[in-house]
Amino acid sequence: MKFSILTLFPDVIEAYVSASIVGRARQKGVVEIEAINFRDFSADAHRKVDDSPFGGGSGMVLTCQPLESAYQSLLPLQQPARVLMTTPTGRRFDHRFALELSEARQVVLFCGHYEGFDERIKSLIPEMEEVSMGDYVLTGGELPALSIVDAVTRLLPGAVQKFTSVQADSFYDGLLDYPHYTRPAEYKGLQVPEVLLSGNHAAIEQWRKAQALERTQRLRPDLLQR
Repeated sequence: MKFSILTLFPDVIEAYVSASIVGRARQKGVVEIEAINFRDFSADAHRKVDDSPFGGGSGMVLTCQPLESAYQSLLPLQQPARVLMTTPTGRRFDHRFALELSEARQVVLFCGHYEGFDERIKSLIPEMEEVSMGDYVLTGGELPALSIVDAVTRLLPGAVQKFTSVQADSFYDGLLDYPHYTRPAEYKGLQVPEVLLSGNHAAIEQWRKAQALERTQRLRPDLLQR
């Protein structure tokens, strides 16, 4: 699988995707990740990629030309492909969305900045989908893009050593994860639940399912409704 990230800050992308699970998956060839500085595709003599908004107002707007030219340089995409724009107006990113993206062979991510994109880029690249990480605004789209890369990569075969750990994560089966404990069995008077020390795997599994349901009901009842 290949991620192509169009960004003004490729060093930010590279620093993250070279480390931890994503970095190891990249080294093993499970995933390919490229960070492309779309400033390099600007036709402006000063490599300018933004301009003031028509109609007035504060802030700057990303211009169409560098973005379109950078995207054209990637064509043809490996199919099936998904093309995403990080923006507060997009579809909320969640586990279901990550699963969809894990079926693609290539995902292109446009990282927004300033006041966002010239609206016409959506017409120039009609296959582009808008994606949001939640009801808040960040200074740039690099963190959302990295969150998407991380969430999708760990779903790919070979990225995580034991895929059963991924299957036990929150949201994988629609529930929050159950509580986890490790050594020592007692710490400052706080005890690990006895069932986890029993060696009875059937009882442990039943306890974990009950805990996941209880936690989801208490903290995220909306997940149960879905």
